[in-house]
Amino acid sequence: MVTGKGGTGKSTVAAALAMALATTGKNVLLCEVEGRQGIARMFDVDPLPYEERRLAKGVPDESGRAGQVHALHIDPESALLEYLAMYYKLGRAGKALDRFGVIDFATTIAPGVRDVLLTGKVYEAVQRNSRHKGAIIYDAVVLDAPPTGRIAQFLGVNSELAGLARVGPIKTQADKVMALLKSPQTAVHLVTVLEEMPVQETSDGITELRNNGLPVGGVVVNMVRPRDLDEAALASIRRGKVDRPRIAADLGRAGIEADDDLVGALVAEAGAHAERRALEDSQRKVVAELGVPTYELARLAGGVDRGGLLELAEAMREQGLA
Repeated sequence: MVTGKGGTGKSTVAAALAMALATTGKNVLLCEVEGRQGIARMFDVDPLPYEERRLAKGVPDESGRAGQVHALHIDPESALLEYLAMYYKLGRAGKALDRFGVIDFATTIAPGVRDVLLTGKVYEAVQRNSRHKGAIIYDAVVLDAPPTGRIAQFLGVNSELAGLARVGPIKTQADKVMALLKSPQTAVHLVTVLEEMPVQETSDGITELRNNGLPVGGVVVNMVRPRDLDEAALASIRRGKVDRPRIAADLGRAGIEADDDLVGALVAEAGAHAERRALEDSQRKVVAELGVPTYELARLAGGVDRGGLLELAEAMREQGLA
């Protein structure tokens, strides 16, 4: 499970983690449940249907085996129709309910139905494939989960429904999914950037997950800026001790005409960078005190595409995340 505050790049991290696992020879199912089609955009493919679709093949590992990444876009309406067909044999009647808006009503009004359908579909896809001869057997599942503020509710809803439904398929499925989510097979990774609000939300998320008996994996610090200036240079900039003539001379050697306005703008930019680095360093200390493994991923200068995902995947493998 990959979660994080909005804007921290959790979907990017989920996709890169799937690629990293595939490069170690694993067949991976990458799932999304928020309806944004973010996976399709990152892999530059058409919007994903409600079925498993192969997206990429990993680089062969030392044994020569290359895993594959399959994706599954899950929406609650389709999941409920499938659920009704599987367990209650409604078939066409279920589709008729959809036309009358009953599906939307059920997933909006009934507490927890939407989330239990989403997690249940991921569980069902893996279990179904393991039972069918010739079907893809997944070695790992990566779920691009809801944001940190909703993750404990999202993962814990199966437990709530199991308590409400004493018998029947809902009870059986909810119990199985909850047992898996709380087992050592599951890890919830939290994505943050080095800013106060995302780091605080990450800390709160870890506490909430632990209080609900859900397994915390690690914290992925995403979009880390390059360290082009050392600490001594940054300290001088913060004190306002900048050698302006040297800047002008360096610009001149690069063939750039250096007037006072340009030098002043560069000095101001350096000051903002130095302050930003100080903030990041203070938040890095907070992350280090959370008591979970921490991984860092660099900001991608060229944006997120398949090549960028491979770059992030390599960084994950080097740090032992995959």
